[in-house]
Amino acid sequence: MNTMLLYLHAEKSCVEEFLTVLETEEQAMSNGRFGELASISEQKIQLLDRIAELDRQRETAQAALGFEPGAAGADAAAAAGGEATRQAWTALLELAERARALNLRNGSIVYTHLDFTQKALHFLQSSVQLFYGPDGVRKTSSNGTRLAMG
Repeated sequence: MNTMLLYLHAEKSCVEEFLTVLETEEQAMSNGRFGELASISEQKIQLLDRIAELDRQRETAQAALGFEPGAAGADAAAAAGGEATRQAWTALLELAERARALNLRNGSIVYTHLDFTQKALHFLQSSVQLFYGPDGVRKTSSNGTRLAMG
């Protein structure tokens, strides 16, 4: 097996693991398990760091083979490496696109929840006079209406 193919398989495996974490993140948000998001985010960061390291290693290997860094060099190195290498590169690109799309969708879910929460907080903060205070007196009336005695 050639060096490029080894790096491509390693990257593919890492991106597949990242996709699994993204799916876990999506399920956690969909099911309201927001407490899990901190550990999921930590997993994502670790995997993204690992993916970046594998990408650097692959680019170093492709440069050692005489190909330029970046996607164009990887395309050329994959084509020169034979059918298995080309297929591995294509599979990696497809997985990376799926990961990008799912990460974008999860980000949209996060921002939607955040926007809803911020709007709810804004409403509650601007509508304080509509609610009862800790003493049980409604805040809108001048002399108040007691709900609780004590």
